[in-house]
Amino acid sequence: MIEPRTLKGFRDFLPEAMIPREQLIDTARRVYRSYGYSPIDTPVLELLEVLQGKGGEESDRLMYHFRDHGDRAVGMRFDLTVPLARFAAQHIGVLGTPFKRYHIAKVWRGENTHRGRYREFMQCDFDTIGTESVAADTETVLVVHDLLQAIGISDFTIHLNNRRILNGLLAQLNLADQSGPILRALDKLHKIGADKVAAEMAATAGTSDEQAHQVLALSRVSGTNDEILAQLEQLLANNETGMAGIETLRAILRGAAAAGVESARIKLDVSIARGLDYYTGTVIETFLDRLPEIGSVCSGGRYDDLASVYTKERLPGIGASLGLDRLLAALEELQLIEKTATTAPVFIPYFDRDRLDDYLKLAAELRQQGLGVELYPESRKLAAQLKYADRRGFRFAIVAGSREFEAGQCQLKDLRAGTAQDLPLDAAQLATVIRSQLV
Repeated sequence: MIEPRTLKGFRDFLPEAMIPREQLIDTARRVYRSYGYSPIDTPVLELLEVLQGKGGEESDRLMYHFRDHGDRAVGMRFDLTVPLARFAAQHIGVLGTPFKRYHIAKVWRGENTHRGRYREFMQCDFDTIGTESVAADTETVLVVHDLLQAIGISDFTIHLNNRRILNGLLAQLNLADQSGPILRALDKLHKIGADKVAAEMAATAGTSDEQAHQVLALSRVSGTNDEILAQLEQLLANNETGMAGIETLRAILRGAAAAGVESARIKLDVSIARGLDYYTGTVIETFLDRLPEIGSVCSGGRYDDLASVYTKERLPGIGASLGLDRLLAALEELQLIEKTATTAPVFIPYFDRDRLDDYLKLAAELRQQGLGVELYPESRKLAAQLKYADRRGFRFAIVAGSREFEAGQCQLKDLRAGTAQDLPLDAAQLATVIRSQLV
């Protein structure tokens, strides 16, 4: 016998786990569509040359890759952004620009697993391709804001930075050629601390103690958003790249405020860099105020040069991704996920053997009223069926036997509240009462 088990970092999802996942996906899809993003899909496997070298050394190291039956070097996508750049380069003649897409699919990374981090996980991406306008940067922030609110999260903060600010400082420190390893090290600041980041910068980019001190000093700039902008302007007054990044941040803050986002929702954070090499401008990370240690639950940024390895046409892009698995882990820890193993709120027990057709008719009429209904498939004792309904997490049970059918009455049980009421056996009236109590 083969022991039934899954690989480390890979998971099965029982209904109780899968239902909230699908609810979050449905919410993300609805929010993305409200902004005009269109769905696409790309293959799980890409030619290795399409994926390799785009996200940096760490992404290459974590990528699952092998040779297929045609002896081609292929890789499994480690995110949805690099495949998007290939997709846009291949199809932009048909799509036109700007092109707005969302893509909800699994990706794979062979990394160490820990809370909220797995080797197979779902990303819920949205991106705009073909424009460098700050309007697209601002809209990305607005989508993140609306998405978390639509999910039902009220205590979150969007951390915002611009890589041109960091690149401007690196140019002043004569470290522009080492921006990749420095920014990758800086991205680990919240995980490993300043001393280890400085050590990694020295090891991978050859920075001196003073250069590392200057980079870390920039990352520690703090205060209100206006105070941070003022400090950055003093530090980078003579650097065109850095000043351009500052002006972009100011424009995003202004635009978000105009769209009604509370100022406390967005925090300028010069310490965030995003670890992938392809980011060039605005970068975003979103933290839950009650559980910041779990990490960013929605991240992204601007990547204006990524598609240049696939096409001579300039295709700048910006987008972000909801970290579905990490967010679900956080919501579960915060006890914000309702436990249920059913997608239907209404349960009809089948305990009168001679009334199967009546039960089927009632279930069909309730579904026509827009309710999800499960009819138990076997005639068993009522108590056993109600125990099953309670275990599965149904909200309501409609109890009727021969006497109730003949009298045109039934009992509606609220399984969560433990209450019951007698009602006419009429699908429209039952649906009205049930909908009024569903929350």
